Amino acid sequence: MKILIINPNISQDVTALIEKEAKRTADRDTEIIMETAPFGVEYIETRMEAVIAGYACSCVAAERYGQYDGVVIAAFGDPGLTGVKELLNVPVVGMTEAALASACLLGQRFSIIAISDRIAPWYRETVERSHLSTRLASIRSLKDPLKNVGTVQEDYTDRLLEMCKEAVQKDGADVIILAGAPLAGLARSLEGKISVPVVDGVSSAVKHCESLVKLGPGIAAEGSFAKPPVKPNKGLPEKLAAILNRTC
Repeated sequence: MKILIINPNISQDVTALIEKEAKRTADRDTEIIMETAPFGVEYIETRMEAVIAGYACSCVAAERYGQYDGVVIAAFGDPGLTGVKELLNVPVVGMTEAALASACLLGQRFSIIAISDRIAPWYRETVERSHLSTRLASIRSLKDPLKNVGTVQEDYTDRLLEMCKEAVQKDGADVIILAGAPLAGLARSLEGKISVPVVDGVSSAVKHCESLVKLGPGIAAEGSFAKPPVKPNKGLPEKLAAILNRTC
């Protein structure tokens, strides 16, 4: 099995964090193919940045078309997820939807721990899109500007742990979701320090993607996730246009 994991931001440091956690999580016979967005921003906080990242994901998925059995979009908030699901004939899994699915299997109410205040509205809308708002206990986030997106875990270890505990004790969370690729792998280092289950988005997405590939549920030939209709287009990357034009 080959899984393409796309980091929708341009940080190679974050890609390295994602890859490390993905390879620790994946089955031994699963090949992880890592790609970083060829354009965009260092890390995604806003809706506009998510739009740019979603297009970057579609370009990467098209460039690698035919080389993978499943795709993971490795940014919390799932930029471009539903569009890439329409584009491809293989399972496409987002970090958010995977983490939410895992959390809902582990408890009734979950809290999201985020790296930025500005991210919170976008994350809340992502939860609403999944129709799980009634199970969201809270979104708690770091208040300080990030020193380096690749070292968030090291720079804010104590505060991240404190926020997790506050979400349990003050907000009533049954499960903690560590949001965002910069926090990939942090759940392992927090093991035993938090009194409820902790969900990592990268590992959840990898395992859910592996499961869907093995299930072989088929593809959407009809319904809202069928491929977009063929129509004139202009200025798109060659391989993305080929998929849309049904010529590959």
